[in-house]
Amino acid sequence: MGSEHRVLRRRSRIVRVVLVGLSLLGGCARERATARDRSAAAAPALHGPADALIPPGPLGAAIQRGRALLVATRDSLPTHVGNDLRCVSCHLDAGRRQALGSWVGVYARYPQYRPRSATVETIEYRVNDCFRRSMNGTPLAVDGVEMRDILAYLWFLSRDVPIEPPPPGNRLQKWAGLTADTTAGAAVYAASCAQCHGPAGQGTAVAPPLWGPKSYNIGAGMARVRTAAAFIRENMPFDQPGTLTDERAFDVAAYISAHPRPDFPDKIHDWPNGDAPPDVAYPTLAAQRKSRGAPAKAHAP
Repeated sequence: MGSEHRVLRRRSRIVRVVLVGLSLLGGCARERATARDRSAAAAPALHGPADALIPPGPLGAAIQRGRALLVATRDSLPTHVGNDLRCVSCHLDAGRRQALGSWVGVYARYPQYRPRSATVETIEYRVNDCFRRSMNGTPLAVDGVEMRDILAYLWFLSRDVPIEPPPPGNRLQKWAGLTADTTAGAAVYAASCAQCHGPAGQGTAVAPPLWGPKSYNIGAGMARVRTAAAFIRENMPFDQPGTLTDERAFDVAAYISAHPRPDFPDKIHDWPNGDAPPDVAYPTLAAQRKSRGAPAKAHAP
C-alpha cells in the first residue's frame, strides 16, 4: 500500500505540472492571438477585387495601365499635373484603403449630382475636377486613352458593387461642433506629420507637400478643414491610421489649411446655388449675391 501511495502522489504531481504547463501555453497562445488581433486592427484594411481577377487581354492591360497612371501620375502625365502630388497621395493603397478616399465602389456611384458644380457630374467630369484642383493641373481628354484606362481601373475596383447613389447624410457634420486650435495643430504636425511631409510642409520622397507652390490648390476638397480633418482622422499617420483623436485631427487640419497654396481662379463659380459649406475658405459669386439679397445663378460646368 505504501508503494502504491507513493506512485499515486508522483502521478498527482505530474498531472498538476502538466496542467500548469498547459495553462501557461494557453495563456501564451491567447497573448499571441491578441497581439495578432491588435496588429490586424492597426493595419489599414484593403478592399476591392484581388489582382488575380484582372482579366487577360486588352481589358486587363487597360486596367493595369490605368492603375499605373494613378500611381505615377506626375511622371506619367506631366503636362496635366502642376504640382508634386500623385492621385494616390489622397487615394491611399492605390485607392483600396477602406477609409475616406477609397475608390472601391466609386464607379458605381456616378453619374451623381454634386452641389459644388450644381450639376449632374459624370465620372469623367469628377476625374478631371481632381486634375484641375488636387493636381493643380489641366483636364484630360474625356475620349482619350488615358481617361479610358483610368476609368477601366476604377471600374475594376467597383466589381460586384451595386449601382446606387452615395449613402445619405453629411459625414462631415460631426466636425461642426469643434473649434480649431492651430497652435495645438502645429504641435501635432511636428510630432506626427513633419517626419514624412517635411517641417515646412514641403513634402519628402515618401509623402506629398501639404502647402506651398507644389501642393494642391485652394479649390481642392482637401483645402477644406472638415474634409482634411476627416481624411487625417481615418488615414494618418500613414502607418498608424486612426490613432489621432477627433480634436487633434481637426487642429492639425486647421494648421495645414492656414498655410498658403496655389490659387484656383474658377473657384468663384463654385456652389452656384449659394449653398457652400461653412468651411469653404474662399468667396464665391453666389455667396456674394446671396449676401446682397440677389438670386443665385447657375454656372455651366
